[in-house]
Amino acid sequence: MNLLTAYQVLSLFQYPFMQHAFEAGTIVAVVAGIVGFFVVLRRSSFAAHALSHIGFAGAAGAVLFGVSPVFGLLLFTTVGGTGIAILGPKASNRDLQIGTVLAFMLGLGVLFISLYQGYATEAYSILFGEILGISFSDVLLTLAVSAVILVAVVIVYRPLLFSSLDENVAEAKGMPMLLIGIVFMLLVAVATSIAVQVVGVLLIFALMVIPAAIAQRLTTKPLQAVTISVLVALFATWLGLIIAYYVSYPVSFFITSIVFVMYLTVRFAYPRVQSAKAPVVQPIIQ
Repeated sequence: MNLLTAYQVLSLFQYPFMQHAFEAGTIVAVVAGIVGFFVVLRRSSFAAHALSHIGFAGAAGAVLFGVSPVFGLLLFTTVGGTGIAILGPKASNRDLQIGTVLAFMLGLGVLFISLYQGYATEAYSILFGEILGISFSDVLLTLAVSAVILVAVVIVYRPLLFSSLDENVAEAKGMPMLLIGIVFMLLVAVATSIAVQVVGVLLIFALMVIPAAIAQRLTTKPLQAVTISVLVALFATWLGLIIAYYVSYPVSFFITSIVFVMYLTVRFAYPRVQSAKAPVVQPIIQ
């Protein structure tokens, strides 16, 4: 039975569309797990959510002008992310600036869709992701963009981590907070753009936030948290793709459901297990 199950799982890879889906899903999961760690650490979940919607407006604009939606998505998220970083350098008022930029960009998206005479299938598919429709050229583009993101994370890792842990102390030590904020938002913008093709605009939290939130509850060490975040994202993506191959429901639904169940387990069951393992201290009787 186990051999039969293993054979059935391996049979997925005989189809090019599943190969491309696993390739792109793996790349996106790694990037989302790493960048998502900083998103959660800097309390910028709303920023990731806003950038995904800003990206949809860009995709709609790209369709209007006859360009691939991916390029419009990247353009709008990078411009929107830069604007958010410049307008809201402090975490205390960042949500207000995010909402302001989001409202303007969504207004542009509504305009683009109203001007388009046809049915913007490509733009609307970005809402829920289309990982099973990814081509080999899309995989190569995702790999190239992801490599740039990972190199940038390695370069800015230490100052980004320091500023994320204590923004005020980092500023007092003379760190370029505005520059770090812009770099961070650009990383989130590009990571969001490539993650959209897997889970879509409406479900971006599945890979960008929840795995990192799970990791934060399991460890306080940054490198361990990043590793756990990546592993959770990979597990959810791979298992979601396998289930979707046999069940005719969207891949994004399974990915989001898996990470949500994992988060609930860590949130409620894990503390009880830890408390049960804690040694019982016997009182000293005088």
